[in-house]
Amino acid sequence: MQLNRRTARETVMTALYALELSDDSLEHIIETVLRKRLSSDEQILDFAEKLFLRTVRDKKELDEVISGFVTNWDIKRIATIDRCVLRMGLAEMMTFDDIPTKVSINEAIDVVKKFSTHKSGNFVNGILDSASKKLVEEGKIKKQGSGLIDKTLPREK
Repeated sequence: MQLNRRTARETVMTALYALELSDDSLEHIIETVLRKRLSSDEQILDFAEKLFLRTVRDKKELDEVISGFVTNWDIKRIATIDRCVLRMGLAEMMTFDDIPTKVSINEAIDVVKKFSTHKSGNFVNGILDSASKKLVEEGKIKKQGSGLIDKTLPREK
C-alpha cells in the first residue's frame, strides 16, 4: 500500500479515537497505531505524529473553537469520530502553514465520510469552514505563499 497524507490523516483519526476511548498512554498509541501502520514511510509517519501530538496538545483550545459553532449543543454530544476529525482538521489548519486551509477541510470531510455517518461530511464542512474564517480574522491561521492563501477568506490586516 502506498502511503500518503490521506492515509496519515485516517491513521491519526484512528489514534485520536483510540486515545478518546482508552486509558492507553500517548506513547502506546503512537507505537501501536501510528508507527505500526506508517513506519514504511518516514515523512508520512513524521507528518502523522506531528498532527496527532498537536491535536492532543491543543485539545482544550480546539474544543473551545468547535463549541463556538455548535450553539445549544454540548461538544460531548457530538459523535466521537466527528469530534476527533474536527479537532484534527482545526489542528492541521492552525499549525501546518504549508497546507492550504481548503485542503485541510476537504481532507477532514473525506475522512469523516469514511468513518462516520452520511451526514457527518456536511456537519464537519460547516464547522470547519466557519471556524477557518473566524481563525483567519483572529490571526490564528496564517498561510503565505502561492496556493496557500484562500482568496474567499478575509485577509489579515
